[in-house]
Amino acid sequence: MNSVPIALNKAAMRKYEDLEVPCNAVLGTYVWVDGTGINLRSKDRTFDFIPKTHKDLPIWYFDGSNTGQATFDNSDTFIFPEVIYHDPFRRGNHILVLADTYKYNYQPTDSNYRKECTMLCEKALVEEPWFGFNQEFFLTTTDARPLGWPPGGFPAPPGPYYCAIGADKIVARDLMEAFYRCCLFAGVQINGINPGTTPSQWNFQVGPSPGIKASDDLWMARYILSRLAEEYGTVASFEPQPVADWPGNGTFVYFSSKDMREEDGILVIERAIDKLARRHGAHIDEYDANSGADNARRLTGKHNMPRIRDFTAGVANRSCAVRIPRQVSEDKHGYLEDRRPASNADPYRIVSIMLRTCIFDE
Repeated sequence: MNSVPIALNKAAMRKYEDLEVPCNAVLGTYVWVDGTGINLRSKDRTFDFIPKTHKDLPIWYFDGSNTGQATFDNSDTFIFPEVIYHDPFRRGNHILVLADTYKYNYQPTDSNYRKECTMLCEKALVEEPWFGFNQEFFLTTTDARPLGWPPGGFPAPPGPYYCAIGADKIVARDLMEAFYRCCLFAGVQINGINPGTTPSQWNFQVGPSPGIKASDDLWMARYILSRLAEEYGTVASFEPQPVADWPGNGTFVYFSSKDMREEDGILVIERAIDKLARRHGAHIDEYDANSGADNARRLTGKHNMPRIRDFTAGVANRSCAVRIPRQVSEDKHGYLEDRRPASNADPYRIVSIMLRTCIFDE
């Protein structure tokens, strides 16, 4: 029997959007990172109260055998609520809840890097570390073809698309405008968006924020983007190199400590870069979900990217592993940008190793 494709009529949902939800019902969506360390999962729950903090919410659980986080014979995996965001999809008092995952014995799952990151941020509190992220991604069809590319072919080479305007250069601006507003409504500290270097590629920036906040915001922004893309019938792809011989996707990290932001902080920045150079291999291992394998296809020395085996640094040089922005060089204080992390990198892992290298001198 041949299967027949089913086309869902999204317009039918409009008939039900104005159904009244009981005034004492708050709908909460728990969001967590699954066993891949890349993908997000979520499930919903009804509460009969409005939580003031994440501590008001109950610990919940899910079937970890279906997310790569538990075995079938011991599948219950705990999710601990950590951060509450406003829900831009349901609105009202409804919430999104960023959560951690824990095994049956209450130990962190293998893909839970938030626990360690939290401890390191607390330990480094006196140094006042701040982080920001620039997230690159592609919008694709459900069969992984970049959205808006010619059928069976390629667009004109990179050049005219970056921060451009025009229907011949830009894809899905309406989706990205919706994403921008949804993040602001949710409470994600999003700092901007812009079209990338190829059609269907976009960037967004979160932070800068102290400690772990930018990492939390980045994961929630990824969730909001993926949910919105679902509604538009497209896919947000965080694949580091979705098309060979074209620009790939990264998660550039901005980092500063209190000393870097003060007068003559450039000297502290330069010392931090020396430390990063000595631990280049360790950082590459942490900078994508597959211990450098994904990044190896992206960091080839082409398309304004460094080579994966080489550590380089420079002022205003985007082909280096670490960049000192021009304004920072002139002001003699500020922050550095590490351009090595892949687009599928876990921001908790990025923050953790940056602290271990630059603050704790590992």
